[in-house]
Amino acid sequence: MYIPEANRETRPEVLHRIIRENSFGTLVTGGAGDLLATHLPFLLEAERGEQGTLVGHMARANGQWQSFREGEEALVLFQGPHAYISPSWYAAALSVPTWNYVAVHAYGVPRRIEDAGELKELLAKLVPIYEAGLPEPWLLERLPGEFVDRMVGGIVGFEIPITRLEGKLKLSQNRSPADREGVVAALSGSGQALDREMAALMAAVDGQGG
Repeated sequence: MYIPEANRETRPEVLHRIIRENSFGTLVTGGAGDLLATHLPFLLEAERGEQGTLVGHMARANGQWQSFREGEEALVLFQGPHAYISPSWYAAALSVPTWNYVAVHAYGVPRRIEDAGELKELLAKLVPIYEAGLPEPWLLERLPGEFVDRMVGGIVGFEIPITRLEGKLKLSQNRSPADREGVVAALSGSGQALDREMAALMAAVDGQGG
């Protein structure tokens, strides 16, 4: 990923937080001369490995898992808030449009998880994360055993020990304080939720002095 130094983020705790808050990622692998991509929810186990481990699963009918080969690296893309930035919001007269965004790239070699017991453990960790806060959470343990067995038989799990993390926070860091204030003001008044989220993030970063 192209990352100017002003936009580079290397702190593991920040990168891990971005992954957790934007956990629906894109898994990219190579297979038979083609690039394959699947959009999936991921569980980050930050304490496993030097940079954490990503865990997920896909439908067995999805042939991408067959592209997992020993020693071959995969890439998982996570994207946070993003927003179009109009030059009309800048104090500087001569400017061009751009796009602000947050992205994390995680690299590692996938390992398949096909053991039924391991897969059930994976689902038992993943499901409660997304069910949390619902008035009547869907609980895996309430399902009949034979139904769970059939469900598990239809998926392939995997884990990716992270060997490399790249983080980019493009938040108008190269602009003057006046330009950034104009961007934050415009995005804050937008009817788009992502625009407002970007404005809040920019304001928070400016408030931290970086």
